[in-house]
Amino acid sequence: MDKAIPNKLFFKIGEVCEITDTQPYVLRYWESEFPALAPAKNSSGQRIYRRKDIETVLRIKQLLYDEGFTIAGAKKKLEAESSGRISTPQAMASQPDGAGPAEADDRYRTALFEVRDQLREILTLLDKSGRKAN
Repeated sequence: MDKAIPNKLFFKIGEVCEITDTQPYVLRYWESEFPALAPAKNSSGQRIYRRKDIETVLRIKQLLYDEGFTIAGAKKKLEAESSGRISTPQAMASQPDGAGPAEADDRYRTALFEVRDQLREILTLLDKSGRKAN
């Protein structure tokens, strides 16, 4: 089983490789093939991965190695999952049958909070890189 993702905002490529048991060249290749995997870069050009990026790497790895998808097939499946047309195994496990409007509102609110937190992370990164440039 994969290692747990540490509770921190940003990860370097070496940390992501260790957590996901992949090689850096594989991650760089997947970045070129999967639009969903697009880590930011810091002022020195190093990739900075977020938790969501690591989860995407783990999902790509699962699709390719465990489920036997080709790159093209995994790309289509990942795009469908991200657009909400297909439920991911994680999403299906978190949504009990017969979930009513209250549960849907809670999931929507949770998703909004997650987006807000991700935007804050991005703004923090941009603010830090702006200070270094001055």
